[in-house]
Amino acid sequence: MNDFGRAGHEKRNEGGPVEGTEITVPSIDRRKFMTRVALGIVGLQAISIAKAVSARSGDAARSSTPAETTFFTNPLFEFMFLVAMGKAYHQAGDIGKLLYIAGQIEDGNYDSAFQAFYDAGAEAEALAKQSLNSGHRVSAREAFMWASNYYYSSTYFLDASQDPSRMLPTWKLSRQCWDSAAALFTPKIKPVRIPYEKTTLSGYLYQCGNSSGPRPLLILNNGSDGSILDMWCAGAAGALARGYNCLAFDGPGQGASLWLQHLYFRPDWEAVITPVVKFALRLGCVDPRRIALLGVSQGGYWVTRAVAFEKRIAAAIVDPGVWNVSLPWLSALPSELLQMLNDGQKDDFDAAMESLPPATQAAMQSRMRPYGITDYYDCFKAVEQYNVEPVVSKITCPMLVTNPENETYFPGQPQQLYDMLPGANKYLLDFTAEQGADLHCEPKASGLRDLKIFDWLDEQFK
Repeated sequence: MNDFGRAGHEKRNEGGPVEGTEITVPSIDRRKFMTRVALGIVGLQAISIAKAVSARSGDAARSSTPAETTFFTNPLFEFMFLVAMGKAYHQAGDIGKLLYIAGQIEDGNYDSAFQAFYDAGAEAEALAKQSLNSGHRVSAREAFMWASNYYYSSTYFLDASQDPSRMLPTWKLSRQCWDSAAALFTPKIKPVRIPYEKTTLSGYLYQCGNSSGPRPLLILNNGSDGSILDMWCAGAAGALARGYNCLAFDGPGQGASLWLQHLYFRPDWEAVITPVVKFALRLGCVDPRRIALLGVSQGGYWVTRAVAFEKRIAAAIVDPGVWNVSLPWLSALPSELLQMLNDGQKDDFDAAMESLPPATQAAMQSRMRPYGITDYYDCFKAVEQYNVEPVVSKITCPMLVTNPENETYFPGQPQQLYDMLPGANKYLLDFTAEQGADLHCEPKASGLRDLKIFDWLDEQFK
C-alpha cells in the first residue's frame, strides 16, 4: 500500500459473473420492468439493479448500498444536484443559492428542475454582466461560472421535460457564459482549434500565470455528457494551482463537436488523442516528456483506449476505471431481449424497446444522441465496440485508476480494469463514503480528489 492507491495488490474478488443474478421479469410486469431497463442504461438505475450488476461483475463489496439520499429521492435529481453543488469548490457555484435551487424543485418533476436551475443561471448571468460593466472583473468571472454551471445543470432535465427543444439554446447560454468567464482569467484561458481529420475540434488552453518555458501538460478528456466547465472543475483548476498547463477539448460527440459540428463518438479514441497531442507539442509551452491524460466519467474508457496506442502520454488517470461501456447498457436487459440482440432480431428488439414510457424513452435518446444513432438496436450494437479488453495489454505508461465506493454507472469496472492492466506501474485509488468521496466521479469531494490525483501525478513527473 502507498499514499496514492493499491499498487500490485492481490484481487479481492475472484471469478466471473455470479450465477443466478440475471435480471428477469414476468411478462405481466413488462412495462414496469422496461422503465427500470431505461434507468439502468442511463446509469441511474435503482440500487437493486446496481447491486445485481455489481454481483455479476464480481465486485459487490465496492457497491454497498449508499446512505439515504439527502435532497431528492429521484436518483437523477439527487446525483445531478450533487454534481452542480460540487462545482462550488472551484468557484463555479454558490452553496446558498444551490440550496435555494433545491428547495424550488419538485422531486421527480423535470420541468420544475429545469426551471429552477435555468432561472438561477439567468440571475447569475445578469449579475456577471452588471459587475463587468462596472469594471469588477473577478466578480464577473465568478458569476459567469455560476451561470454556466446552473444553465448546464438545467439541460439534464430537458429530454424528459414538456419542451426538449430548449436544449440547444440552453447549452449555448452555458457555453457563452463559460467563454465570458474564460476571458476574465489571468492569464486568459485561450480558445483554440485543434486540427482533426478534415475539420477542427474546439479546445481551451490553460497556462500558469508564472509560466516560463515548457511545463508539464495535463490533457483533459471529458465523458459522455459533461460540460467544458467540468474540465475546469475536474482537473484544470487543481492542475494550474500545482504548476501544470492544461489543454481541454470537445471530442467527437462532446460539447461543440456534438451540438455545432454534429460529430459523434467513435470507439478508436486514439484517432482523437493523437491529433490533440500533436497540436499540444506545437504550442511551445509543453515539456514533451511530461504529458499526462486525465479521463473523467466515460472518459475512463477514452483514455484507456487511447494510451494503448499513443505512446507520447507519460502518465494517465481514469476517473473511474472503465473497460467496457456496454455493460451498463446490457446488464439491465432481461434475457429475452439479450437473446434478440445477440441473434440479430432487430425488429423485435426495437419493438420491445419502443414500449418504454415516454419519459424513459427520452432518457434513452439522451444517451444515444452522442453516438449519432436513433435506432435502439443499432445503438446497442455500436456500444458493444467500446471495450478495451483486446488492446489493454499494449498500455505501457503508468496509470491511476480511481475506484469510488457506490459507483453506479460502471460498478465493478475500476477493479476489473486495474486487474487487466499489464505490469506493476498501476495504482488503484479507493474513494469512500467515509471520506465523503463516494459516487461516480466523487462529486462531493473535489478537494480530496485533487489532492490524491495530483499527488500521484507529481510523483510520476519528479
